[in-house]
Amino acid sequence: MTGRGHSINQRITLRQLEYVVAVGELGSITAASAKVNVSSPSISAAISQLEMDMGVQIFVRRHAQGLSLTSSGRRLFDEAKVILNKVQNLGAVADDTEGKLRGTLKLGCLITIAPILSANIRRRFEDMYPETEIILYEAHQADLLAMLDRAEIDLALTYDLGIASDTVFVDVATLPPYVLLGADHPLAASSELAIGELVEHPMVLLDLPLSGDYFLSMFHRLGLTPNIAVRTKELPVLRSLVANGYGYGLLNVRTRAAVAPDGLPLVFTPLKGDHQPMQLGIAHKFMALPPRLVSEFIDHVAKRASQADLPGIMMHNQA
Repeated sequence: MTGRGHSINQRITLRQLEYVVAVGELGSITAASAKVNVSSPSISAAISQLEMDMGVQIFVRRHAQGLSLTSSGRRLFDEAKVILNKVQNLGAVADDTEGKLRGTLKLGCLITIAPILSANIRRRFEDMYPETEIILYEAHQADLLAMLDRAEIDLALTYDLGIASDTVFVDVATLPPYVLLGADHPLAASSELAIGELVEHPMVLLDLPLSGDYFLSMFHRLGLTPNIAVRTKELPVLRSLVANGYGYGLLNVRTRAAVAPDGLPLVFTPLKGDHQPMQLGIAHKFMALPPRLVSEFIDHVAKRASQADLPGIMMHNQA
């Protein structure tokens, strides 16, 4: 058994793994052919050969729906992505030796802050290093962390929520909680507010995994229960609901533009009391020395944060 497994591993090529990942992501040999710039028959033959060598079926072939991964194929697909990511990092090591900064960085961004931060950060970094490319992904926190585990992304720009011990988290900014109010709300003229002052008023909760629990814990640790009138999983919807008088909201991202998507004004009021702030930062899995491209990107974002230059966000020291 051991000898057979050894000979199988020697026959697997990086190109075959690249084809499996491309077809697995796109669900079509034709689409994968366009992505990797290899003919469809070549991809099909390479995957068939790999299935024969390994003795497993990787894809279920359905004429109408294309190709889908089998359970064994899914395991191979996940491992192939990890291997290809490590090979890419080896290329980055070579570039480091030459003193050049180039390559592709896959950046995941928390879905609530992606519209504010991701495009600007990408633009500035690529302008500074023209031989680099950032590919952006948006997801909720749990999905971002899972994508890191599967090596689908190199970095995640997110909060320090649910970070496992095998994940590095680099703080770049401290974001205290704010009360978000419509301009006509009876509390809108307050210079600051306490949790106890909010309880009798309707609340619009940003009901996302982890962050929703974070906001509710502010009440629960004081033995209080908020009056949740509306729940939403979309930050723009929360802002519009608050601006239109459906309740207050709690947020850690104080945007420079204090308006809802429909143009109505909003008010950000500091929340007084000893409340744990959110830490905005960058999570990654490079437990040893990260590739230079990763390190330079982290330094770039951290420097901008220290200069209160994160796009669209009003930092606490600017309040």
